[in-house]
Amino acid sequence: MKRIVTLFLLIISIHTIGYAQLNYKYTDNEGAAGSREKTTDANISGHTIDKLTNEHIGFITIIIKGTTIGTATDATGHFFLKNLPVGDYSIVASAVGYKTIEQKIKLIKGKTLEINFEMVEDAIMLDNVVVSANRNETKRREASNIVNVLTGKLFENTNSVCLAQGLNFQPGLRVENNCQNCGFQQMRINGLEGPYSQILIDSRPIFSALAGVYGLEQIPVNMIDRVEVVRGGGSALFGSNAIAGTINIITKEPLNNSLSISNMTMLIGGAKTDINTSVNAALVSDDYTSGVNIYGSTRQREAWDANGDGFSEIGLINSRNVGFRSYFKTGLQSKLTLEYHNLGEFRRGGNKLDLPAHNADITEQTEHDINSGGLKWEFFTPDYKHRYNVYSSAQKTDRNSYYGAGRDPNAYGKTDDFAFVAGMQYAYSMNKLLFMPADFTIGTEYSYNKLVDTQLAYDRNIDQMVNIKSIFAQNEWKNKQWSLLFGMRFDKHNLIEKPIFSPRVNVRYNPAEWVNLRASYAAGFRAPQAFDEDLHITAVGGEVQLIVKDPTIELRPEHSDSYSISADFYKQFGKVQTNLLIEGFYTDITDVFYLDETGVDAAGNTLLTRKNGSGAVVKGINLEAKIIPSAKMNFQGGFTLQQSLYKKAQTWSENPNLAATRQMFRSPNNYGYLTYSYLPVKALTLSLNGTYTGSMYVQHYGVDVTDDVEIWTPRFFDLSCKFSYDFRLNSSTKLQFYAGIQNIFNSFQTDFDKGETRDAGFIYGPSLPSSYFVGLKFNL
Repeated sequence: MKRIVTLFLLIISIHTIGYAQLNYKYTDNEGAAGSREKTTDANISGHTIDKLTNEHIGFITIIIKGTTIGTATDATGHFFLKNLPVGDYSIVASAVGYKTIEQKIKLIKGKTLEINFEMVEDAIMLDNVVVSANRNETKRREASNIVNVLTGKLFENTNSVCLAQGLNFQPGLRVENNCQNCGFQQMRINGLEGPYSQILIDSRPIFSALAGVYGLEQIPVNMIDRVEVVRGGGSALFGSNAIAGTINIITKEPLNNSLSISNMTMLIGGAKTDINTSVNAALVSDDYTSGVNIYGSTRQREAWDANGDGFSEIGLINSRNVGFRSYFKTGLQSKLTLEYHNLGEFRRGGNKLDLPAHNADITEQTEHDINSGGLKWEFFTPDYKHRYNVYSSAQKTDRNSYYGAGRDPNAYGKTDDFAFVAGMQYAYSMNKLLFMPADFTIGTEYSYNKLVDTQLAYDRNIDQMVNIKSIFAQNEWKNKQWSLLFGMRFDKHNLIEKPIFSPRVNVRYNPAEWVNLRASYAAGFRAPQAFDEDLHITAVGGEVQLIVKDPTIELRPEHSDSYSISADFYKQFGKVQTNLLIEGFYTDITDVFYLDETGVDAAGNTLLTRKNGSGAVVKGINLEAKIIPSAKMNFQGGFTLQQSLYKKAQTWSENPNLAATRQMFRSPNNYGYLTYSYLPVKALTLSLNGTYTGSMYVQHYGVDVTDDVEIWTPRFFDLSCKFSYDFRLNSSTKLQFYAGIQNIFNSFQTDFDKGETRDAGFIYGPSLPSSYFVGLKFNL
């Protein structure tokens, strides 16, 4: 495999040098078509308006196709591009919620063109470009598998301040809280727990196991441009752990000069505050060759006690985020992107939060300092037939923690984590390969993770080094009616003896313009390494629970086979746009990991041992509907029906009165969501959103093993509302006031354990009780 990777690197390097020389000649050949002088005085001015209302639309992306030149319209819907390269080009206008429009232009030295666009609404977002379907840019309508997109508008309408709060509003996704003390969360895709999903930041798998413990709540929405969700096996694209699906967080790129400041204050349960402040600023140079988007946020959340026992059900958080994403256009067809992000967070739960951690009866406390960054260089030829990108990303996490009960002075811990990924990718578009146009993609990737976790009180030391060498290739035949994709990936994981081969097949067929039929198969795997849940310690019965590997045997990696079939219907009835998705999924996992209670250690702490089970099957149906009667009204809803079963019954407790069960815990057989927004007047937006969680089977650990029980939880429907009003201060400045209620009917768990001996992991249902919020947002 090393020889294959070396040969691939050599081929890419030769091609890169050749095309870099071509790019140099192309951009410096004065007077030739496509040349760019420092001063050509070839300019474009124009505006964008809504075709239906004739009103100007701001923040529409404008690009010169085949180049890196681009901008965005200002708040009044106008744009201006100056000193452009002379020659024949196409200019493209695009935005989330609108169809992409393209016009042919001829740029002449010393001449200014006026180019205007009439934008047509596309609330279904079929023409929007996504990158998670095949590692290349493609329109959602033509993607070989289903890619759902969470936009900034959805985060805003649902009053989401972090990634975790917004992910609930997609079919097949459900975010749950797993600890009353510290708020450890995980996201389930199609019923499978968090470690089965791959979280990417700008398409890079830099989200380590340690970052996954609290990471969903640590990513603020003001750094996010959009989130792309792909359900089903993705190991052929993104490697280990992408069994249930992939969450790709695309950060904001600067398009024009702007400033945004916002503050939201929430009263949790009407009593405790959660204060969130964020700032975004974007700066773009006059010649559009460089730009930077800077973001920052702070959060101060007080702990909240649901039942008056003095112990928190929602923990305390003090956090701050700061970061930037910048670019420098090194040529007409090349761009360098640099990004950096820093997070500092203190969180604590339990009781006596004003005392040092070891003076409380129960404390779960962490203090994180996370630094991450990335560098990417991309190049493409003017006809977009050849596309290269080379990238690297790294993340360094330092964590000081206390997970303890009974006022243990030794329960402090320290964790150091370093993750690194680097790779390169080449894509070639062919006018015809055998029978149809095709895109061929090949790439290689190397990832490294070093984790050292020390918990002296529990004699636990995790010293784990993971490195994975990968090579991937795929070919996609595609036109407007058909897509046929074959892909494969080889991963050499240092904890697995043999290389892992992950194939992938996707088919799309459009028998008519208004229907997409898709079918897919993908293999996946998960290595027997430390996961996010291992790095979290839960207090139960006045002691703690520790997760350990089975000491008697060598754990085998999990392998999965995922199948899906779907029908996606798009139909317009007069002015009413509609979309209906029906998707069936089936995932078969062999050697599935599960946790079994296997006694106590010398200090009396409960041991949960990770073992290989016989396997599991998760199957079900995702339904999603969108109805957009007009530009003023939007409805979206989704529902999932599923079944999650082990192939053979598994035990989880030493309680002899509990029979082994095939049912996967914390995985309801049905759940869903809805969102609704209405603009009765231009400045006023009314939003309604909710999530439904069906009954699920959960474990409850008692003080003694004979007290361990299993219960079916009640159902929950968490309904929230929000209104916002925009005050236009001038043509480019806006002040927004908003307010609302989370969980209007207080659909919330009522049977929390009490006191020092409680099971902190016995928590389920909505993450917030009935709460009230108010906020201000300033945009310039």
